[in-house]
Amino acid sequence: MPTYGYRCTACSHEFEREQRITEEPIKVCERCDAPVKKIIYPVGISFKGSGFYVNDYKGSGPAATPAPVTTTAESSPAAAATPTPAATPSTAKE
Repeated sequence: MPTYGYRCTACSHEFEREQRITEEPIKVCERCDAPVKKIIYPVGISFKGSGFYVNDYKGSGPAATPAPVTTTAESSPAAAATPTPAATPSTAKE
């Protein structure tokens, strides 16, 4: 049987009751007879197993691997700012 939580709108008293799904929800506070609202509790979800996305929606081809990280001078910002010899204007007269 599910447990439902209630909170009073006047005195903020909270209480829980085991009720069948078919039963009418409680409408008044047990302390002050003011109206109550049902509390919605968060539900815990746990994905068990070796992997959720990888196993369920994997493509038919080989596994995609991330691109290797380069550590050469070509990938540094200073190298990008330095002009290459082909990009410099030629000093030879035509």
